[in-house]
Amino acid sequence: MSTPSFPGAVAASGLKVYDWQAADGLHGGTPHMHTASSEAYVVVAGRGEVHTLTPEGAQADTLEPGTLLWFTPGTVHRLVNSGGLEIVTLMQNSGLPEAGDAVFTFPERVLADPGSYGAAARLPQDAPEAQQAAAAEARRDLAMEGYLELRASVQREGAEALRRFHRSAAELVRPRVAEWERIWREGAAREAQRTRRQLASLAEGAPGLMEEAAVVRTEPLPGPRRFGMCGRLRKWRPREDRR
Repeated sequence: MSTPSFPGAVAASGLKVYDWQAADGLHGGTPHMHTASSEAYVVVAGRGEVHTLTPEGAQADTLEPGTLLWFTPGTVHRLVNSGGLEIVTLMQNSGLPEAGDAVFTFPERVLADPGSYGAAARLPQDAPEAQQAAAAEARRDLAMEGYLELRASVQREGAEALRRFHRSAAELVRPRVAEWERIWREGAAREAQRTRRQLASLAEGAPGLMEEAAVVRTEPLPGPRRFGMCGRLRKWRPREDRR
């Protein structure tokens, strides 16, 4: 496949991948996929693998400093930490993953019940750190249970097993799509329109956005790294004055 083209509103975060041991003896994060957004991993430290499920089957890719890996929507991915794995993640459609675009590979009994899914996916963000860590690990373990079942089904049945998971995920997120469209319009679509307007200015020989040339430094959000899907996340304070 060709490299996906990211429009505007790309989100970046620093990720220290979990080193918790999972049911299969490997250490790492929570298997999941995104329903509408592409994602990229840029490895900056450590070693590991990313295990994926696509219509072509199961695959494992080595991760080491300098690796750049892309995932399109629907790619189930699971990070494995072999030691000190740190990644910069680039996520299309900033705001959508936080609004539910990321779907965990929970067992079918959980995916089929939106209430059960929501309860299993939520973390107690205001709880003490130890309680948050325990909840994040329990969520990872539940997703691993479903992931191992899904991987076995894909190995037995091929792409149809993954299509069933995709259909379940689509049904699960359907009530959120109207809100996602608002986020997309105010983020990625708006940024794409800024480029369209700039190209129109350049076509007329006008500098357009170049008259607003600037260097902007964004600072990390205060406090400890939060518990994410695959590890401890460091995000940067967003700039709010985009036109």
